[in-house]
Amino acid sequence: MSANTKKRGLGKGLSALMGEKPTIENILSSDAEVSHSLIKKIPLSDVMTNTDQPRKDFDNESLKDLAKSIEKNGVIQPILLRVVDDKYQIIAGERRYRASKIAKLNEIPAIIVEVDDEKAAKLSLVENIQREDLNPIEEAMAYKQLMQEFDLKQDELANAIGKSRTYITNTIRLLNLDKKVIEYLYNGNLTTGHGKVLLGIKDKKEQVQLADKIIATGLNVRETETEVKKSKDKKKTNKEKIAKDPYLLDVEEEFMRVLGTKVRLVKGNNISKIEIEFYDENDLERIYEVITK
Repeated sequence: MSANTKKRGLGKGLSALMGEKPTIENILSSDAEVSHSLIKKIPLSDVMTNTDQPRKDFDNESLKDLAKSIEKNGVIQPILLRVVDDKYQIIAGERRYRASKIAKLNEIPAIIVEVDDEKAAKLSLVENIQREDLNPIEEAMAYKQLMQEFDLKQDELANAIGKSRTYITNTIRLLNLDKKVIEYLYNGNLTTGHGKVLLGIKDKKEQVQLADKIIATGLNVRETETEVKKSKDKKKTNKEKIAKDPYLLDVEEEFMRVLGTKVRLVKGNNISKIEIEFYDENDLERIYEVITK
């Protein structure tokens, strides 16, 4: 987006989308200043990409497959362009543009629209999200960029693109992961679900270690949650041991030796308690017999 872009909210364009699933068409029609003409054939040499578009990664094999389809059937859906510096800048449809170049087409069908930087960014994001073309990190970066560029709050952005505020928050939070984990998510080695679970680990080094384990062993999201819980429980136990009276630790260990199960002595201000773990009715009966014999 240009440096001199006026930073503001989505205004009337946003409110027009409230309660309605955003599409290219209703975003274009949500502002009276926006108009578009009939489909035109535009020389590929006059088209330029937008460096600020959300999608950064394009799979070469997928593009080749699309190029073969275009060679056979042509470009079925026109791309969306706007005029910038005597050129046509892509708002939506960069994959079709790239595939058309591979197919050695000279021109491409397009709709030319008159939109500012803000609306162009929103159109590009909505188009990519609805096509599920973005990986989770591209999506998170796009959300963050829109919020920063146009002073948007999360609920405003959520309404504008048809997502829940919680979804926006959780997606952006993925950018707080370690850089190596972010790279795994970007490349598709980890899923969004894995990334959200890994956020539960504050230590970045430990995040990477578990991420490597997920990839090496094929842990699913549920299994990853179990690993994170184990890590937290272990840290909690270690902290308790450090803070606990040495005498209580000795008594705990003696109880565990006698009962053959985990025992915790929890000291309170007025009332303290003993916690004895058992795993099923047979285990409970065994512990009862040890205590009462």
